Amino acid sequence: MTVDLVVRNCTVVTPAGRTPDAGVAVEDGTIVAVGRSDRLPAADRVLDGAGKVLVPGIVDCHIHNREPGLEYKEDWESATRAAAAGGVTTVVGMPNTDPVIDRPEHLELKFERGEASAHVDFQSYAVVTSENLDLIPAIDEAGALGYKIFLGSTVGGVPAPTDGEILEAMARIRETGKRLGFHEENGEIIDYYTNKFQAAGRNEPIDHSRSRPVIAEQEAVERMITFAEETGAKVHMFHVSSGSAADAVARGKERGVDVTAETCPHYLWFTEEVMREVGNPARIQPPIRNAAEREKLWDVGIDGGAIDCVATDHAPHTPEEKLVDDPFGDTWEAISGFVGLETEVPAMLTFVDQGRLSLEEWVRRHSTRPAQVWGMYPRKGSLQVGTDADFTIVDPDREWTLEDASELHSKNCVTPFVGESFVGKAIATVVRGEVVFEDGEVVGEPGYGTRVDVD
Repeated sequence: MTVDLVVRNCTVVTPAGRTPDAGVAVEDGTIVAVGRSDRLPAADRVLDGAGKVLVPGIVDCHIHNREPGLEYKEDWESATRAAAAGGVTTVVGMPNTDPVIDRPEHLELKFERGEASAHVDFQSYAVVTSENLDLIPAIDEAGALGYKIFLGSTVGGVPAPTDGEILEAMARIRETGKRLGFHEENGEIIDYYTNKFQAAGRNEPIDHSRSRPVIAEQEAVERMITFAEETGAKVHMFHVSSGSAADAVARGKERGVDVTAETCPHYLWFTEEVMREVGNPARIQPPIRNAAEREKLWDVGIDGGAIDCVATDHAPHTPEEKLVDDPFGDTWEAISGFVGLETEVPAMLTFVDQGRLSLEEWVRRHSTRPAQVWGMYPRKGSLQVGTDADFTIVDPDREWTLEDASELHSKNCVTPFVGESFVGKAIATVVRGEVVFEDGEVVGEPGYGTRVDVD
């Protein structure tokens, strides 16, 4: 028997453990064997893993690819090119585009654009507002992975539903079997402090962070968990930035609520001092927190298990929008968000190198668990025979520094990770059996990526 592709001479790592001198065999885009290198079949193409680590394809369940409507920032092609270069095999796009993804035809447009130009596989959330509660079943039929509600002010100005409408949305979404995620910040608290600080002339980058205090995040998490407990809905907390919010998630899990949560590498890596060191390029919502909250996020979220997933909130903006030429200028003139698709794997592997978590735990949170949370498992995130042949090969020992944002592949590449040093890097990315990144080059064709179908 000869198959399409075999990767040999790797250490294969899954959440269940690691197998040395092993690899994967692929036929017609599907995994047909996983095991010792000497037991794998002959193949039309053989990749030598050179002793590196092979893991299930990384799943980033939170990116802003900006298409449709905001392609000057990013689009499906450039976002998924960056994903391929970063070792990410599946991405999920956010709905605050133009138009917003709030009805079936807008979702279908987003899917069509992805099918035309994506390098890796993809999906999308749909947004819930006061105007589209009755469209929830139709959006489900159109194939949305899940739903999102923006509780606080965010890029794109998507208005939050009222609490009563959120309860109604939860009841309707529960009937679809899908999950509802939140940008969980209390909008009234944020608006109060933003207006207060602006009136007082407080306009430094750190003032943006202080205008969005931890209590705004913690309260929103606790309120949505209470609503989920009442309605029986499955809920998810996007981009948890603080240990206090992770603690609220942990309490919800203890009560038996079906609540999942994600955090991002920047919340685990930086403290709010980055706002004084880098300025507006590090501006993001929720903001990066102080050292005590970061350590609590590690203790409760990662070590304690409150955080299910790692994602990026990859959010490209132009250098002008980020005030790159005036990084400590009036923060209220800047915009929040920065790129992350090519630094997420290196950041997490650096934490592995530091002993903050094991390779197995990293894989669970960055591949297997996001696929499970969003209904894509075992097709994604498993390395099981019969599933999509998505995998990432990493060199966990490679030491390198991101010297310049121009090394990245997004359309706009502002990031506070410029100048940061890492231990670990993706060296090859395979999507459904096709090598889309190797030897430092994106080699896959735009349009190869396809929508991940979900029940």
